[in-house]
Amino acid sequence: MATLVTGIGELTTNDDELGRMRDAALVLEGELVAWVGPAAEAPAADDAVDVGGRAVLPGWVDSHTHLVFAGDRTAEFEARMAGEPYAAGGIAATVAATRAASDAELAATLDRLADEALRGGTTAIEVKTGYGLTIADEARSARIARGRADAVTFLGAHLVPEGADADGYVDLVAGEMLEAVAPLVDAVDVFCERGAFDEAQSHRVLEAGKERGLAMRVHGNQLGPGPGVRLAVELGALSVDHVAFLGDDEVALLADSWHGGRGTVATVLPACDLSTRMPLAPARRLLDAGAVVAIASNCNPGSSYTTSMAYCVATAVLQMGLTVEEAVRAATLGGAVALDRDAPRFDRHGQPLPPLGRLRPGARADLQVLDAPSATHLAYRPGVPLVHAVWRRGEAVLRPRS
Repeated sequence: MATLVTGIGELTTNDDELGRMRDAALVLEGELVAWVGPAAEAPAADDAVDVGGRAVLPGWVDSHTHLVFAGDRTAEFEARMAGEPYAAGGIAATVAATRAASDAELAATLDRLADEALRGGTTAIEVKTGYGLTIADEARSARIARGRADAVTFLGAHLVPEGADADGYVDLVAGEMLEAVAPLVDAVDVFCERGAFDEAQSHRVLEAGKERGLAMRVHGNQLGPGPGVRLAVELGALSVDHVAFLGDDEVALLADSWHGGRGTVATVLPACDLSTRMPLAPARRLLDAGAVVAIASNCNPGSSYTTSMAYCVATAVLQMGLTVEEAVRAATLGGAVALDRDAPRFDRHGQPLPPLGRLRPGARADLQVLDAPSATHLAYRPGVPLVHAVWRRGEAVLRPRS
C-alpha cells in the first residue's frame, strides 16, 4: 500500500540532489520512500495525508544510548547540581541494580524509553550493554536490546567491576564475554577514560571485537584529554563519542580520517555535557575542520536521563554554535553514518537494510512531522513538544492530528 504525504511546507531530505524543498510531497510504499518531489507533481497513491504546510524531516537517528538498566540515580544528579563533580564510578550503582532486576523489568524499561523516544521523533536507535559486566548479564542485556534496537553495541568494557583486577577483567571481556555476546551485537565499545580503561586495555578490547567481525566505537575524551580519539581513528572505529576535550591535533585527526574514504564520526552528546556540568563538545570546531559530526542523546540513568533528541538539537544550536540545518543533519544523517546505515547494507543474515537518516527514494520510510512550518522552530521554540506525527518503516506510529 502506498501513502502520499502532501502539503509539506518544508521538507528536509538530507539528500545532496534534492536538498531542502518547499511545497513538497513524498510517497511511502511498504517500509521505503518511493517518491519525493514537488507537491504539484505527486503521483497517485492508495492513501493521502495532507500535513497542512508543516515541516517534515527524517526521524532522529539516536546512535548512542544505554537503555538496558534498572535503578535510579536522582540523588547523584542532585548532588552534581549542588557542586559535586561527575565521575565514572557512579556506573557501579546502576550495575548493581541491573544485575538484581529480572529480564521482564529490564525489557519494560527499554520499551518505555524507546516508546518515549519514538513519540519524540526518534525512529532509529542504538542500545549498548554495559550495566551487567558478567558474562550472563551482558549476554541477557544484549538479547533484550536486540528485541527493540536498530543496532546493539557490546560495552562490557564500561567499568572495572568492584573487586576485580583491571587486566584480568579485560581478559574476560575480550575472551569469554565477547564470545557469548558477539552473535547478538553489531559493534564493540570501550570507555577509554581515566577511572575506566587505559589505552592498552582499550586497544585490546577493540581489536578482539574487530577480529570477531564487529564494528568499533569508543567513549573518549569525556572527562579530560586522553587517547580515545587517536585510538578510534587509528583502528578505524565508526565513531568516538563524547569528545568534550579535544586539542587541535585531535580535531585534525577526525577531519583527516575522511580523506579518501570512510572515517570516524565525532559524536557529541550535549545533554550529557549539560547534566554533568562539563564543557560542551566543540562541534563547531569539528564541522569547520571538515569532520563528520553526529548528535546523540546518551540516554542513561546517571549522566543524561533524556530521550529527547529535539532538546539535544536545540542545545547544539543555541549553545554549541551549529546552524539548525547542521544540527538536524547531525541528529539524523550523522547518526546514520555513525551506525554505518547511511547507505544500503545487508545484515548478518544477508537481509537488505535500507538507508537511514535521509528522505529519498529507497531510504527507510522514517519521518517526523513538526507542528511548525520549519525545522528552525526546533531551536526557535526550545522545549516545546513540536512532534505532530511520526512514521517508522512506513507505518504511522504517531498519527497526524486533525
